[in-house]
Amino acid sequence: MTTHGGLPEWAPGAVAVLSTAGDEPHAIPVSTAVRLDPRRAALALARTRASLARLRDDPRCALTVLSGGDVAFTAHARATIAQDPMAVAESVVAVLLEIDDVQDHADPRFTIDAPLAWRWVDRAAAARDAAIRAALADLDG
Repeated sequence: MTTHGGLPEWAPGAVAVLSTAGDEPHAIPVSTAVRLDPRRAALALARTRASLARLRDDPRCALTVLSGGDVAFTAHARATIAQDPMAVAESVVAVLLEIDDVQDHADPRFTIDAPLAWRWVDRAAAARDAAIRAALADLDG
């Protein structure tokens, strides 16, 4: 089901999967995906990621989020580079996703009780991830 209501809200740090186009589909988990508004999201990718190179070649992508309860969707989007590098972390690039449509996977017959969530076991990595998500959320500011 495709919805025109835009992106639903999801929990900070929810595990998202970014899928990129190319010769073969390529999917990676990302910890930094944030909702900016109903038609835009942002995430950060390491400058060395193959996904980033793929997005530079072909901006078509999809972001899948399973955040618990009735939040389960895939957003089909076009990516642009918003900051390269990010001021908060020079090893990553901020990517803006302009949403074309949202495929809602929620179904009244089930709920996702225990969504995947990132839990950093390294304190420095956890702080860096939180700082990156905060900077991404402020892309409009």
